[in-house]
Amino acid sequence: MRPLIRTACLRARVRAMATLPTTAAFSSTRAPSPCPSPSRARRLLFAARFLPSAPPPPAGARAFRTSAAAAEAAVEVGGVKIAREDVVKEDDPTNNVPDTIYSKIGLQLHRRDNHPLGILKNTIYDYFDKSFPGQFVKFDDLCPLVSTKQNFDDVLVPADHVSRSYNDTYYVDSQTVLRCHTSAHQAELLREGHRHFLVIGDVYRRDSIDSTHYPVFHQVTVFPRLYLNVFKTRYVMNSIDLSRIQMEGFRVFSPDDWSGSGMDGTAYAATDLKKTLEGLATHLFGAVEMRWVDTYFPFTNPSFELEIYFQGDWLEVLGCGVTEQEILKSNGRTDHVAWAFGLGLERLAMVLFDIPDIRLFWSNDQRFTSQFSKGKLGVKFKPFSKFPPCYKDMSFWINDEFTENNLCEVVRGIAGDLVEEVKLIDNFTNKKGMTSHCYRIAYRSMERSLTDEEINDMQWNVREEVKSKLRVELR
Repeated sequence: MRPLIRTACLRARVRAMATLPTTAAFSSTRAPSPCPSPSRARRLLFAARFLPSAPPPPAGARAFRTSAAAAEAAVEVGGVKIAREDVVKEDDPTNNVPDTIYSKIGLQLHRRDNHPLGILKNTIYDYFDKSFPGQFVKFDDLCPLVSTKQNFDDVLVPADHVSRSYNDTYYVDSQTVLRCHTSAHQAELLREGHRHFLVIGDVYRRDSIDSTHYPVFHQVTVFPRLYLNVFKTRYVMNSIDLSRIQMEGFRVFSPDDWSGSGMDGTAYAATDLKKTLEGLATHLFGAVEMRWVDTYFPFTNPSFELEIYFQGDWLEVLGCGVTEQEILKSNGRTDHVAWAFGLGLERLAMVLFDIPDIRLFWSNDQRFTSQFSKGKLGVKFKPFSKFPPCYKDMSFWINDEFTENNLCEVVRGIAGDLVEEVKLIDNFTNKKGMTSHCYRIAYRSMERSLTDEEINDMQWNVREEVKSKLRVELR
């Protein structure tokens, strides 16, 4: 029986824990408060000792914890046993992982053959097995605890990029995060000698709350994962945008592969990439109209997005490109070229199965789970919940450190999956320069009617927690 991991062991098992992230990892987009509280003073002390040029992390970075007790038993992922104290560290000022997130580790919805995400994953596997027999190695059980070097530096994420901030990423400690994308494993797999591989896993990002966003999601990546709304300018995704449990794919070519093609290595890889992904889109959606859109990612050049015309609208399916040479050279692949693509399973499954709310994927209600069977892609979900939402508004004066992601963490920590949406409905700035935000919170269970009493209790707790943890002034 494997012992529970502790800090030193954790870093050894996760491999290659990096040195401290760049200063941008701990920066806030807003100016720090001139009169820090005692908890903030601890962060200032940490920054002064270890990050001399960095602003401290946001005031709420460490504070978000739920009152509900997390499961006591350790979970095992990829041969690594992970206990709560390995992930949720109340005494570490650099930790911002709540119990609600720890409780999702190890569930691995993508490994359940009768689950929509497992069905979709296996359908993609079938395509690659038939198109490239025996070539692609599959990884779907890699540990989600990775170093900041693996998560950011190895995939050329700029030092000042917003994805490194405490507002966007779950930090276990200053050197360890819950992976934001499965690309965090690409360098290791390349160094181990793999040339063609698929990586799929649950990934974690602090995010907004609505029917298409969830802080844990699943990604399929063909090395490296191209997470569209992280590495491009941030935008609010609508119901047809794709991200969540992630899959990545990667394919390496040697000079012998393209020497007789009449093309250089980059053109050869790009041509093969587009042919492969057009075949995948047809495999999933049937005969649909497709178009390629030139775009930018820091780890591929050239870079593309594939869109299909589906159900009367253009649907962005995935991002892809020819891998930057710097990534290949730094991992022992000099003179080679490679292509990579990445897609998210949840919202792709929402489209294929007509699932209206991302929270349903995490439901154990038999009225949901019984509708899906192994190998049956595209079975249309039959809604069973007609329970109405309950709306509660909350207004407060914000401070310089306020972010919407921090607010969503507080609400999610109290209401869990009973919160359907947190939406800014009004804001203004008075003559004194104070800014007020009004948020509308929608509570709804997918399985039962909520009572007035429990909704009022949740809202009261939300107001108290927002006031104390975000240090805002309620109106």
